Amino acid sequence: MLAQLAAIAWNGFREARRNRVTIVVAIFAVVLMLATALITELTVTTFRRVVVDFGLGTMTLLLVVLAVFLSTGQLSKEIDRRTIFLLVTKPIGRGTFVVGRLLGTILTVSVLQAAMGALFFIELDLVGESVGAAQVQAVGMLTFELMILASIGTLMATFAETLTSVMVTGSVFLAGHLSSDLYQMASKAKAPAIKAAGQVAYWLIPNLSRVSFRSQATYDQVSPGETLLSAAGYALVWVAFATSAAVIVFQRRDFK
Repeated sequence: MLAQLAAIAWNGFREARRNRVTIVVAIFAVVLMLATALITELTVTTFRRVVVDFGLGTMTLLLVVLAVFLSTGQLSKEIDRRTIFLLVTKPIGRGTFVVGRLLGTILTVSVLQAAMGALFFIELDLVGESVGAAQVQAVGMLTFELMILASIGTLMATFAETLTSVMVTGSVFLAGHLSSDLYQMASKAKAPAIKAAGQVAYWLIPNLSRVSFRSQATYDQVSPGETLLSAAGYALVWVAFATSAAVIVFQRRDFK
């Protein structure tokens, strides 16, 4: 089973590489260098904050878009091309296939994240800014946010069309960073229905701001290990939940 998972994951990584997803890294490098050149007139303190925030923000945006499209597109592509009929007739469990595809997406995104993170750290060094623990934490913890989105995208791809899957997964990213604010706003509402809706939405949507440490990195605030472990555990629970749901849905889907 492990060999099958590794083979499916590696095949997904190779497919993504053939689609020239490495262009994303090149785009990130060019945008980062151009932006740095445009903000050299700022003060030292403001300059560092802007460079860190812009670099991490651009990295997050590009990787989120990539994670959403890869997680929703690869599985849907197999179904649209009808190649899924060949796969399900082989001695490969449907659950193994879904998990393998998800691992392939995570592998692809993680490799690009490592490359973009290295470029970001090099850029900081070139402009005379040190790389602190807060920046390393932010880049590292971004992995868990991407894992959540990739697992949700894979879940959506097991039963929905590609466009719908992309829109829902993208909406989860936006709502996930606003879930705490929406919950507080709903709590202050006078109508019981709005309060209830806010509470339900808060628990149904992953709180992505809990696993994002970009703002801390911008102000060089190092997070304690307990906070990082708690955030990682929270993310893994969501990944396990979404992956389990994806396996169950895919196993019960009728491809006739």
